[in-house]
Amino acid sequence: MALHITGDTAADELLTDNPLALLVGMLLDQQVAMETAFAGPLKIEQRTGAADAATIASMDPEEFLAAFKQSPSVHRFPGSMATRVQSLCQTLVDDWGGDAAALWTQGAPDGPTVLKRLKALPGFGEQKAKIFLALLGKQYGFTGEGWREASAPYGEDGSFRSVADIVSPESLTKVREHKRAMKAAAKAAK
Repeated sequence: MALHITGDTAADELLTDNPLALLVGMLLDQQVAMETAFAGPLKIEQRTGAADAATIASMDPEEFLAAFKQSPSVHRFPGSMATRVQSLCQTLVDDWGGDAAALWTQGAPDGPTVLKRLKALPGFGEQKAKIFLALLGKQYGFTGEGWREASAPYGEDGSFRSVADIVSPESLTKVREHKRAMKAAAKAAK
């Protein structure tokens, strides 16, 4: 399994090899392009030397923020997102022994259980948790019973709704088209 989300080989390799990086990328995926969000973990690692929850959680918040602000910034809202990343990492340390993958591996959980665990994380609401669960099921090898139903509609086979469906430049284009259509529909409904 190899993820192809960012168009940057090194960033995609980190996402593939490091479950925390994938989780942080999902956390950052709001109000920026998907590629920018999921390239964020590599920027964080390059600027801080940290790629594990315990190290990130224990970093001085001002130093961590400075790393977020370096050009190009990790996120368009560096202050709030740097805080969220450190909060996420602290929660992983406190509740999961610092192991992001434990969210979907500890105790052989089913899809609804993983969804509940994700929704308990800082910065993960219903939609973000469902999209991440779909990403785990579609591309990361998670096979817990009921994952498609728990992640609906993002878990639907053959859909192009979210980052969970990006496996190539062509699928990225289809996801972008779907998102544009959804925004246009929402705007028209107002």
